[in-house]
Amino acid sequence: MSSPLVLYSYWRSSAAFRVRIALNLKGLAYELRTVNLVAGEGEQHRAEYRRLNPQGLVPTLLDGERVFRQSLAIIEYLDEAYDGETKLLPPVARDRARVRASRWASPATCIRWATSAC
Repeated sequence: MSSPLVLYSYWRSSAAFRVRIALNLKGLAYELRTVNLVAGEGEQHRAEYRRLNPQGLVPTLLDGERVFRQSLAIIEYLDEAYDGETKLLPPVARDRARVRASRWASPATCIRWATSAC
């Protein structure tokens, strides 16, 4: 029997890596499908993948017929949809807000740091 969860990923994608970590921390079975971002013209540009993710980005998660994109949204979905002993976010709203704020600030901080060095 195949898993209802299918993760489209690429091994060098830090965003996809975050989702793989979350899936494994929660102990969820999933099928891993590689989207080679550098082979030829890049598999992310193929029509069949663009139907799943019009932006052509990884990760993309299928849960049955539902499609989820963007790593942070996928991680929150997994935490809410799949109860279990392992929770990825704190149970208290103010603590969850702190976690979300730090996740949202991190990419902006990195971009600001990288561009100021130019």
